[in-house]
Amino acid sequence: MLSMPHLVVLFVLALIIFGPQKLPELARMLGKATAEFRKMTSDFRYALEDEVRELERQTRIREEEAAAAARAAQTPVPMPAPAAAPEGAVPRELPGTAVSSPAEPQAEPQGGSQNVAGLPSHAGSEQIQATQPTAVSLPHEKSSDDNTAG
Repeated sequence: MLSMPHLVVLFVLALIIFGPQKLPELARMLGKATAEFRKMTSDFRYALEDEVRELERQTRIREEEAAAAARAAQTPVPMPAPAAAPEGAVPRELPGTAVSSPAEPQAEPQGGSQNVAGLPSHAGSEQIQATQPTAVSLPHEKSSDDNTAG
């Protein structure tokens, strides 16, 4: 910074060079140029700060999206509970399960035949054997994605 004696010397020198008529015009022009320079620097500073804030906001949004994606990848998606089959519906075969076959007749023990209740059975009566229902595989429906491709 210039001290007061330096400013006085510069003022006297400008007065001698430009004269008393032009000195006020030069001071006005210098003041306007200084104001314009300050305005331009403040506009530039505000524009730069706005860009920095926008970049920080975009970075924060990306970080939040990445964190949400990481949380979604870590938490398993709950499978919907299977609804109870309506009365009279035929059960479907699930992947990885074998189709059940009718119950095989069991050999009678040597000590005499007994029925399911453990009572001795009569030789002339017919035994009713319980059979398990067989699972029927139903045709699979196409998903909506398959319909658009074909």
